[in-house]
Amino acid sequence: MAISVSPVETADVGLNRDLFLRSLLRELAGTLESVVGLEDASGYISVVGGAIGNQINQAYKKEIAVQKLSREEIGQVLVDLKRRIEGDFYIIEADETKIVLGNKACPFGKFVEGRPSLCMMTSNVFGTITADNLGYANVVIEEAIARGDKGCRVVVNLVQPDEAPEGREYFGG
Repeated sequence: MAISVSPVETADVGLNRDLFLRSLLRELAGTLESVVGLEDASGYISVVGGAIGNQINQAYKKEIAVQKLSREEIGQVLVDLKRRIEGDFYIIEADETKIVLGNKACPFGKFVEGRPSLCMMTSNVFGTITADNLGYANVVIEEAIARGDKGCRVVVNLVQPDEAPEGREYFGG
């Protein structure tokens, strides 16, 4: 008896787990932005980003066997974690006061376009990791693919400013 394959099973619908999850996140962010507004949607996504940032931070510290990441290691971790999820982040400059990162490819791909609240994932993951290890971070997303820029430019300030900061502040232990 020959096994027949249904046309449904061979249909090229462009669906897999990765695309489904990115679509899900895009629609969730869009729904939040339209229902509660961009600022509140960003706040909800920030909570999730903070939790994920804590998980990633603990995993790197465990794997490289340190209690605290150094400034240099933080820069390496921020680039590496984005590489692992198919982002294309790189360090533009780094010194004792800041780490400036660029990015040519968002891990969310085209699904991030028009969903700037999803940038809070980057802000909170970067801010959580940095603040936990150095005590403070202020993350400014100067350019974002989600906002229509060709790439991203993210500044992670390591020193608390004297005046009100421009970005989002994170405090750690």
